[in-house]
Amino acid sequence: MKQLNWKELGLDILVDLAAGMVIAIGVYNFALNANFPVAGFSGVAIILYHLLGLPVGIGTIILNVPVAIFCYKFLGRTFFLKSVKSMLISSALMDYVAPLFPVYDGSRFLAALCMGVLCGIGYAMIFMRGSSTGGQDFISVAVKKVKPHMTLGIITFVLDMVTIILGTVLVFHDVDGLIYGIIVTYLMAIVMDRIMYGIDEGKLTLIVTEHGEELAKQIDAYSGRGSTILKGMGSYSRQNKDVVMCACNNKQMYTIKKMVHKLDPKAFTIIMESNEVVGEGFKEELGELE
Repeated sequence: MKQLNWKELGLDILVDLAAGMVIAIGVYNFALNANFPVAGFSGVAIILYHLLGLPVGIGTIILNVPVAIFCYKFLGRTFFLKSVKSMLISSALMDYVAPLFPVYDGSRFLAALCMGVLCGIGYAMIFMRGSSTGGQDFISVAVKKVKPHMTLGIITFVLDMVTIILGTVLVFHDVDGLIYGIIVTYLMAIVMDRIMYGIDEGKLTLIVTEHGEELAKQIDAYSGRGSTILKGMGSYSRQNKDVVMCACNNKQMYTIKKMVHKLDPKAFTIIMESNEVVGEGFKEELGELE
């Protein structure tokens, strides 16, 4: 049995408190009285609040029970326990702390923007700690494991759209509310992806040249970035070529591009967007879920 890491547990709890508070304010203080459908289990809990007067946090916990039981074996014990912790903390903050702050009752558009940004930040913080707030998050992470090429933001957006449409048809009956719900969902997905992947966004270059070793040395000297030399061959000339591959940030890429042109004006340079770079010298990847 793995020994409990108290430092990591303490950090997880601090992140849960901060993220849960941000989410609670976004849902309770901005979305609750704005009368537009909210996606996810929070949206279903808001519907129950309007219909039955059930507190949003308690409603979220009740909805999570069957999903948690179903997803337990698939997602693993560690992720399940961390998610239960995050869910309980965020639900408690939703019912007992968020009501202490004033509820925004101004523009529905501004309420939608604030909720989308705040909840996007909060959910991204929790996901980045290898946890979730349960419910639809369980489903999102399950789909992510089956379809790893899809981002969590896109998965969440698709699932949220289903909830928004159902909420509009069954409860709110408001086309404007549907539009605001879509805005919130799209903004939340963008914010989540930007925080989770955009932080490590940069450039990837492939330089086809006859002076691979010299270019690699200069790249390391100018930018402090290592590179990889691949062996290639021109399809037309049949001549052997070096392909220097290097990942770096946007500022470093500008310097590298100028340097390549100076050292080898005939070099063929391809520069691509890199959403995330994981490994030595960049962000360390989290361990696999257990």
